[in-house]
Amino acid sequence: MGAIKMLPAEHAHRSLLRAFGSLKKAMEPYFARFGISRPQWAVLIVLHRSEQEGAAGGMRLRDLGERLFIQPPSVTGVVDRLEREGLVARSKEEEDLRVRRVRLTDEGRAVIERVLAVHAGEIQALMRGLTLRQQATLARLLDQLDDHLKAYNADAGGARRLQSAQTLER
Repeated sequence: MGAIKMLPAEHAHRSLLRAFGSLKKAMEPYFARFGISRPQWAVLIVLHRSEQEGAAGGMRLRDLGERLFIQPPSVTGVVDRLEREGLVARSKEEEDLRVRRVRLTDEGRAVIERVLAVHAGEIQALMRGLTLRQQATLARLLDQLDDHLKAYNADAGGARRLQSAQTLER
């Protein structure tokens, strides 16, 4: 039996998923050195960036989830663990007491500083399998794909999905 032939789009999709899986596998032990998980790092760095942008009062869970592209229940679980570890704190929003804001603690900022002190070097080591030119091309292509996917997802009517299906039927 011969190998199953894939369309270029299928091959690219599969390769992207495999590479992402390999990247996740490489990053887990890296973050474990700092006593956090990859999802915890994602929350911490988003909170850190929001502080850098001037949001000293923290972020609402919903906004945090939107920035991370994950659903509120998943964000809540990660934030619960970070709060138990003393890396973030929750507070009620003054305008709406039902809304909780999440902010970094001093301990959380210290973890971020420790990670950021070596993070650029770790990322460079991970990307060393590609030349600088290939890295730039990959970044450009992924940005282009991201832009397309944002537009694709924004198409609530599903017109593009229907058009794609009709194109494949021809």
